[in-house]
Amino acid sequence: MATKSASTTAQQDGTAAAKKTELRKPVFVKVDSLKPGTNGHTLTVKVVTAETVLNKKPRNPTFRGPQNQNTKIAECLVGDDTGTILFTARNDQVEMMKPGNTVVLRNAKIDMFKGSMRLAVDKWGRIEVAEPEKFVVKEDNNLSLVEYELVNVVEES
Repeated sequence: MATKSASTTAQQDGTAAAKKTELRKPVFVKVDSLKPGTNGHTLTVKVVTAETVLNKKPRNPTFRGPQNQNTKIAECLVGDDTGTILFTARNDQVEMMKPGNTVVLRNAKIDMFKGSMRLAVDKWGRIEVAEPEKFVVKEDNNLSLVEYELVNVVEES
């Protein structure tokens, strides 16, 4: 009986491995299609500007671990041929976000900050510096300048 269950699990592992290798193609979106509260976006954008907002040393350098690392935050204006949006780069991401670079943002999400949209990539996402693209960034359509207001809808019964 033990050999039968071992061969059955081997067959299941084989089919699971076959399914795992079939990755789905990313769906690239444009900046003007981003909406508040959404996530899982994949975009190709150019960095227009990058400004360091915070560069903080650790409080207690005697500790080891992630709490002992420098904290860097930069606000970068990124965009494509449909518009621009502010991107919040953190720690290692700051070095990749140099003005003029073309980057691919994978699994990006929209964060709301003071009523406006910001693009961010957390630990589940990825930033890759790509080959320069030929498009011209449309700077007059900045989605981060649009202010949103949270409205609570109460259902009457």
